Formats: sequence, structure tokens, C-alpha cells
Amino acid sequence: MRGEGAPGVKARTTRTVVLAVLGICFMTGLAFASVPLYRLFCEATGLNGTTNRALAAPGSVHRPITIAFDANTSPKLPWRFVPEQEQETVEIGARDMAFFTATNRGAQAVTGTATYNVTPAIAGKYFTKIQCFCFTQQTLKPGETQRMPVIFFVDPKILTDPDTRDVETITLSYTFYPVDSAKTAS
Repeated sequence: MRGEGAPGVKARTTRTVVLAVLGICFMTGLAFASVPLYRLFCEATGLNGTTNRALAAPGSVHRPITIAFDANTSPKLPWRFVPEQEQETVEIGARDMAFFTATNRGAQAVTGTATYNVTPAIAGKYFTKIQCFCFTQQTLKPGETQRMPVIFFVDPKILTDPDTRDVETITLSYTFYPVDSAKTAS
């Protein structure tokens, strides 16, 4: 009797191992695809203050709003990443530009990519970027510093939305993460 049960146990063990390996492969693939998937999802839904994109600004409506700039880096990225200005007052509808500076403090070249969000989230749909460094891989050599511009405007429609009537400051926040070097080499 002992021999009769062994093939069933072996088949279940094999099935469990195969399912575990498939699960690991799926989760690894999902981890590599997380930044591009996050970008696509946020752009499609406007989740968490994701901004719009445009080719040009509509023009000033002569009403100011304060834009605050925030910069963060993953602990795994040896960069110093900061906005050149912590905040500025801009005219709603007018095109504006802000700069962020990144410096590689590591001993070797490192590639990073940035994600962003806008707070308050309700204002995200009115914060429109014309040009941005986000989701573009940036490689910095040891000690290298790079200025990164973002060109943007605040859509005048923000003035007609009752949910944004009290918004006086919009914060644009970026976080840089390292890019897997094995992935970029292929």
C-alpha cells in the first residue's frame, strides 16, 4: 500500500513546485513593469493628482497661484535631488518653467527615473505639463550634476471648479528611483 500512494504525492509536489515557480516569475515580471504600468494607469485615470499633458499654455488669466516643488530619492539611489526653488507664484494659464537639480554622489554611473504626483489630488487634473523629465531614464556619472526642467501651466478651468475654489497652493512632487542596470543593458 505504501507504494500506491507515492505517485499521487509526487504529482502534487510537482504541481506545487510548478505553481510556485510560475508565481515567482509573474511577481518578478510585475515588479519590473510596475513603473511603466503606474505611469499608464495614472495618466489614464488622473489618480493621485496625475497631471495632464499639452503642447502649449492657453495664456494668463491674471490670477496668481503658488506652486511648491518637492524632490525625493529612493534610499537605494546615491543622488542629491532638489528643486532649484522651493516655490513660486505663477499666473493661472501662463506657461512657466521650473528646474530640479540631480547630483550623483556615488562612485559609479547610476541611472534613475522619476515618478511624480500633484497635491491636492483634486488639482492634478488642472496642472498640465508641456515638457517633463519624469519617466525618462537619466544617467549620471560619478559627481555629475544635471539640471532637469519641467514646463507647465495651471489650466484656467481650475477657477470654475467648485471643488478647487479654496486651492491656493499646488505641490508638484517628484521621486527618483534607481533603474535596474541588467534591465537597461538588454
